[in-house]
Amino acid sequence: MMTGIFDFLLRPRSAHTLAILRIATGAMIAYIHLVWMLRLDVFFGTTALLTNEVMRDLHSDQWKWTYLVYTDSLTVAWVHEGIGLLAGVGMCLGLASRWTVPIAWLVTLLTAHRLAPFLFGLDQVVLMLAMYLCVGNSGNVWSIDANWRRDPSQGLAWNNTLAMRLIQLHLCVIYLFGGLGKLRGWMWWDGTAMWFSAASYEYQSLPLTWIGAVPTLGSIVTHATLFWEVFYAAIVWPRWTRPAVLAMAVVVHGGIALFMGMITFGTMMMVANLAFVEPSTLECWWEKRRAGRNTR
Repeated sequence: MMTGIFDFLLRPRSAHTLAILRIATGAMIAYIHLVWMLRLDVFFGTTALLTNEVMRDLHSDQWKWTYLVYTDSLTVAWVHEGIGLLAGVGMCLGLASRWTVPIAWLVTLLTAHRLAPFLFGLDQVVLMLAMYLCVGNSGNVWSIDANWRRDPSQGLAWNNTLAMRLIQLHLCVIYLFGGLGKLRGWMWWDGTAMWFSAASYEYQSLPLTWIGAVPTLGSIVTHATLFWEVFYAAIVWPRWTRPAVLAMAVVVHGGIALFMGMITFGTMMMVANLAFVEPSTLECWWEKRRAGRNTR
């Protein structure tokens, strides 16, 4: 049994899966910090929507420390966000990954603690992925680091597997509790949740109210989504059900991105689900692509 657990958590694997997560997460971290920098005075300083005094009171009974609640200097905030943006770019490109990945995570976390009431699912997912990417060697492939090495190390490593498993298990927890939370709402039981989502103009980016004319379709989509989310943690592990589970993730989060205006969140959730794609599969795909390009 211990051998099985050890193999599950620590069997050496390549970094190809983590590399894709690193590229997407780094790009999104850079984007997030750029957004904060563009409206710096709204989030930081004496004219912020939530001042440092308010934030200190909110965090008085929570472990959410950040030095940003002790200064009103917009210069300090600008430097902080600039470091986060540069670290995100470096993380995306795979430049000094051993440093840029943890720096990008830490700087983003400190900003998140300062702006906690303004955060959404996107920020939480990005921070989750960045935290676990600190564990693995995500810069070993598809990176500037690998290209600069005379002998690029694309070897197998146990910490790559550990990082991938941590992301997978965290996703299972997210979907399980998300599904259990939905079970408390009557709209998910009677099949009308899809209609109420479509009718919410606050989030609507493309017209979806036509689904009200096809209530049976709305009910099917509602219950299929609920089943998928509640049982995700059980059906994503078997090899024969995993493709269907990941395809459903693309449908659900792709729909959120296209129809509900949450493009960044929907995209990052689809990226996060790539953690269940074996590195060997991606490595094989990449080698075939390179071989095909070289034969032209």
